[in-house]
Formats: sequence, C-alpha cells, structure tokens
Amino acid sequence: MSEGINTQAKKKIMKDIIRKLHEGLSVEEAKERFEKEVGNISSTEIAEIEQSLINEGLSPDEIKKFCNVHALLFQSALEKTASDETFPSHPVYLFRLENREIEKRMNSLQEIIKKRAENKLQKMKESFKDLLAQLKDVEVHYTRKEQLLFPFLEKKGFFGPSKVMWGKDDEIRELLKKAASDLDAINKREELEEYINDSLNPLIEETKGMIFKEENILFPTSLEKLSANDWVEILKDSDEVGYAFIEMPKETEALMKDLEKALLEEPAFENEQISLPTGSLALKELMSILNTLPVDITFVDEEDKVRYFSESKDRIFVRTRSVIGRKAQNCHPPQSVDVVEKILKSFKEGKKDFFDFWINFKGKFILIRYFAVRDSEGKYLGTLEVTQDVTEIKKLKGEKRLLDERG
Repeated sequence: MSEGINTQAKKKIMKDIIRKLHEGLSVEEAKERFEKEVGNISSTEIAEIEQSLINEGLSPDEIKKFCNVHALLFQSALEKTASDETFPSHPVYLFRLENREIEKRMNSLQEIIKKRAENKLQKMKESFKDLLAQLKDVEVHYTRKEQLLFPFLEKKGFFGPSKVMWGKDDEIRELLKKAASDLDAINKREELEEYINDSLNPLIEETKGMIFKEENILFPTSLEKLSANDWVEILKDSDEVGYAFIEMPKETEALMKDLEKALLEEPAFENEQISLPTGSLALKELMSILNTLPVDITFVDEEDKVRYFSESKDRIFVRTRSVIGRKAQNCHPPQSVDVVEKILKSFKEGKKDFFDFWINFKGKFILIRYFAVRDSEGKYLGTLEVTQDVTEIKKLKGEKRLLDERG
C-alpha cells in the first residue's frame, strides 16, 4: 500500500480505476489495485472524483449503473473515515434516525423470508403487506434529501448526487411499488418464491445499499462541504417536507421555535407598494393573492433558474426555499430532464407557447401546465409552471350561477 500519497494523486488513480471499471475491469482486480495504490480515501474525495468524471463527459447514467460497485469498492476505507458526530438537532442526525427505522423494516422483511417455511402463506402475505405499507414513508426521506440537501450541494459545485443518487432513489421507489402490486397475485408457495426473488430481494438490496451510500458517502461529504448556515436553512425547511418514521426530537423542536422567533424579528417590508399598469398593491396583498390562487405556480427565468414559487397551504408538490436559484433541470428526476430541456428549448426558440400534462397523484387528478412568459415584444423572459388539482372540476355538470347563492 502506498504511504503518504496526496489527495491529487489519489484522485488520479481512483479516476483511472473507475474508468477501467466502466471499461470492463473486474471488481476483484479493482479492489486489488485500490488496496495496493490508494489504501484509504475520504468520502469527500470520492464525491469529487465522481463529479470530475461527470464534468469530463462520463454520463450520470453510467455512473449510476456502477455506483453499487463503487460503494463496494470503497466500503472498507469509508467505514474508517465516516463520522457519526452530529447533534440531535442536525439534519444529518435526523436522516440517520430515519435510516435506522428503514433498516428495522428491511430486517423484518428478511426475517419473514428466512422463516417462510414455518409460516402460513396468508400470514406472510399480511406481514409483507403491512411492512410495505410502512415503507411508503421512505418517500418522505428521499424527498427531503432531494429537495433540501441536493440544492445546497449543487451550490458548492457538486451535482453528482442530484444526477446519480436521485436516479437510484427512483429505482427504489419503483421497486417498492412493484413489491406492493405483485403481492396480491400470490396464491401458491412456488409463486411466493418467485415473488421473493424478483420483488422483495431486489428491494431489500437496493434500499440497504442506499443507506450505505447516504451514510458513508453523501452525509460525510455534506458535513464537510456545507456551512452551519446551510444546515440551519435545511433544518428550517425540513418541516415543510416532513420526516419519515420519526417525530421531530425535542431538541430540534426547541431549535425550530427559536428560528421561528428570529424570523418574526426580521425586518418586514409587507407595506411596500408595488405599482402596476392596472393598479397598485402592497407587497403583503400581492403575496396573499398569489398564495390564495387555486393553483401552485413556479417561475423559472430565462437562464433556467427558479426565481419564485407560491406558498399556498395545500400545495400539491413540495417546494422549499432552498430551490430558489436552482436550475430547473436539477429540480426534476434524472429521467425527466430530457423533457424539461425540450420544453424550455421550444419556448426559447418561439416554437411553442405552452405544454399540458395530467397525472394521477395520491388519489387526485392533477393538471400541470407550462407557459412561455414573454414581454410585449415577444422576448422570452422565462417559464411559468401552473399546477392544479382538477379532481372536483372534472365532476362539474350543468350550471351554477352567482344568483343561485341567494338566500
């Protein structure tokens, strides 16, 4: 093993090892070279290496394909360098608490699988169903990570997590949906074995793998790169997204009350008047109007950066203030980026003025509309996203006039 090797040399060697992995080098050969030429490597160095590879043209999809191999390769070194020294109110501490709960449910699934010969089929199905229903909360864990942690890392120049790890999160989301939907079709023991191999085992493997990646790569890197102010901002917005499996610790709750008090003491400009061609409004009035609209709106400027979003109390999709200034492309899952690029490009080139999409989401029928925003001379200023729950609107029939409300 090389002694005294500097960070730059480690980066050079590790970048070469990862490239060779992508070209067909076996994991065993990669491990052997890693132990001989590198030895130990920090989580920050790993993040910087993968970011360098992305910058040099290696696609995030390729990195995602091999990220399980990378994690396996670095495991022994990472376990020596990862730190657990976080305060109970720290966002990383809370992420780790959630991971312990996720592990408990994964372990319970494995225990049922291990003892499947001893239990009745129907009983196992009920146990699987209950655990998979509980695991839906993992969505909150991943969303808080994607909507809060990733934007701050992007501001430090680290785009790898949002381009690669978000894709892995989505794979786990799909595996969880598959495991839940495939369960009802099991009526025989042989079908159970197939279900375990095709649905449950991949879910368990990938979910536990994500816990390892978070705790040994993502979180240590974030602790090194983000400032105290960054973590305060993340904590302030965390309650907007929510927590998975856990309640907010008392220490965190007390800190949040202090933060809210500090925010109330900040200077307010709510009475400032904004003059418009068709009238004027106080800032407080304008904010209230925008937040009262029965739609969620988000404005992205001509440079594709998020500049504003409304904060209605029943917002459909999560938006946190950390998104301000973030590239629109990074606000969507990796598999959606091509579509986002297509929409923005067509608006900028003047080929289209709007796009409409509609989806079923959590039992609601959601209409999502994108509009090109142009000035009076047709110059492109940005894109407006308008999202609305139209479930009840779809049911409307006949007429209901204003006069119908009399008496």
